[in-house]
Amino acid sequence: MNKKGLNLRISERRLNKLRLYAASKEKTMTQLVEDWIDRLPTPEIGDSSITPRTE
Repeated sequence: MNKKGLNLRISERRLNKLRLYAASKEKTMTQLVEDWIDRLPTPEIGDSSITPRTE
């Protein structure tokens, strides 16, 4: 699998909260984000309400 990077700007308070939560679950922050993304519903092909954003 080809890995890509993700840069994210969040407050220091949220970052610390994420770090503490990850440590309490014995997971990395990456694992938590990947788990959250995996729980998102898969959009159906042809769904016009889904418009990808590119920046």
